[in-house]
Amino acid sequence: MKRLSFYLAILSLLLIFDSCTNTGNGELIGVRRKTKHFYQPDPYGMIFIPQGSFTMGTGDQDITYGQLHQPKTVSISAYYVDETEITNNEYRQFVYWVRDSIARWMLYDNGITDPPFILTETKKGMIIDPPQVNWKEKIPWKTDQQEIADALEDMYIPEHERYFRRKEIDTRKLYYEYYWVDLHAAAKKDYSIDGNYEDAMFSNRPQGMRDRSVYVRKEIINVYPDTLCWIHDYTYSFNDPMTEKYFWHPAYDHYPVVGVNWKQARAFCIWRTEMRNSYLRSKRGESIVAEFRLPTETEWEWAARGGYELSPFPWGGPYTRNDKGCFLANFKPLRGNYIDDGGLRTVIVAHYPPNDWGLYDMAGNVTEWTNSAFDPVSYNFTWDMNPNYTYNAKESDPPAMKRKVIRGGSWKDIAYYLQVSTRAYEYQDTAKSYIGFRCMQPFLGRNKDDNPARASKVYN
Repeated sequence: MKRLSFYLAILSLLLIFDSCTNTGNGELIGVRRKTKHFYQPDPYGMIFIPQGSFTMGTGDQDITYGQLHQPKTVSISAYYVDETEITNNEYRQFVYWVRDSIARWMLYDNGITDPPFILTETKKGMIIDPPQVNWKEKIPWKTDQQEIADALEDMYIPEHERYFRRKEIDTRKLYYEYYWVDLHAAAKKDYSIDGNYEDAMFSNRPQGMRDRSVYVRKEIINVYPDTLCWIHDYTYSFNDPMTEKYFWHPAYDHYPVVGVNWKQARAFCIWRTEMRNSYLRSKRGESIVAEFRLPTETEWEWAARGGYELSPFPWGGPYTRNDKGCFLANFKPLRGNYIDDGGLRTVIVAHYPPNDWGLYDMAGNVTEWTNSAFDPVSYNFTWDMNPNYTYNAKESDPPAMKRKVIRGGSWKDIAYYLQVSTRAYEYQDTAKSYIGFRCMQPFLGRNKDDNPARASKVYN
């Protein structure tokens, strides 16, 4: 009896081992993954926008007869979008990250502190690959140690430029360096690199025959907003205290960030992507799932409509006031009277009611950058599924090629620019006191929970 029990135990172990090493008995069963389920949680402060089809463009009279937004039926995938514009406090996190990263590397380069290393075991022994910044280490900004003070001195404004002998961070040195892959250039059949057609003989070469590193682009962007845009935009006006205090003063923490050009907004999205993915890799061991970017103008309009097909405004009606006579957005309602809607310039985000998808300030407050390049007739030559016209303009390109679509209207605009179909543009290397942005994240799908709890960042 004992021997029979022993044989049964051995048999069960063999069956378990066989099931663990089962190759499918020669059948197609796919690749076994470490995780059985993929789950994409709702990103903090973002709203889920379902896929859908709608008529993009004006649904009423084209008042200006500019023919810039001819009606066109399009279909769009699901995605997430920030429920409010990016605020000063949120963008300040980006600026501080760049400042601290530069300071830490300066301390390491001067030999004040030793950076942590990742040790990789190879056949030749342990190697350092690569040196990384220890973000948990506090930077001794106010130290009395002369060696550290000298190492950090380059972070401050030169002594001969200081006012009242005040020591401040030199914002001209806050550069963010990042890399991105130009997929549009890689997808071209002629495989030309920056207009070089010398290798045109490979125009029909199969995929995978070109080193993809040639499509990696390097960008170096100064991330500090243009705090003088309030004066630059309106020469004969007096816009204090916005000029000196708007970005850094705590009173404006939850106001939309302005003075940020299109390149800086894009750099913010890439930094936000890397910050999120670094956390997922280090804390949860998850694969890269987060990707933040600026919404295309199609995505922006679909989100702004809030599910209404032909309504001119995000709140679903044809008027800028509610039934009590109160304005529904921050804009220029009357000639010279900016405060009749409750705000003189920008106001705190989420001050006015959201649209039916829960998005705030899709009309008014600040107009918003989109990912799309501007062309007056782009509706005519783009596809009808996730349409988008993009162009990666170079410094040498003419100004017309540097135009990017802005949407939503701002605190200085009349009601026409608040309409969900109104298109406007600004140049990608200019910063204005009336332009901000919000991010989006593509929806990859989920099979674990279709209705997760949404985290909100709206300030009561």
